[in-house]
Amino acid sequence: RRIAFDYGDVRIGVAICDPDGLLATPLEVLQSKDPNLLAKINDLVQKYEPVKFYIGDPKQLSGADSVASEKAIKFADKLSGKFDIEISMIDERLSTVSASRQLRDAGVDAKSAKTLIDSAAAVAILEQGLALDKR
Repeated sequence: RRIAFDYGDVRIGVAICDPDGLLATPLEVLQSKDPNLLAKINDLVQKYEPVKFYIGDPKQLSGADSVASEKAIKFADKLSGKFDIEISMIDERLSTVSASRQLRDAGVDAKSAKTLIDSAAAVAILEQGLALDKR
């Protein structure tokens, strides 16, 4: 299994795939400022035993690092210090936009969509990471 994180200042969308890496599904949304954040991620690691983490890297459209990108890299550094699990940063410039559009097309209103968007963006990051690894 592999786990993807869509890191944000408020929420972190989490998605997981099946052991064969075929199906990515939303798992949950964590709170970025939660003092027990690493313990909650540790619970996920214990439960699902992932072999890899994918973390969304929200670069600028030009491809340059953004302020949000730097925060995602710091989050990746925290995870690498705590877990002996391979981490790949995945370019996610349009994942949140894509997730928002898909939810809107499915008839989900903007207010209900906030946490769903984070999970859907994590699914998009996971799918992209899986596709890159299959090359």
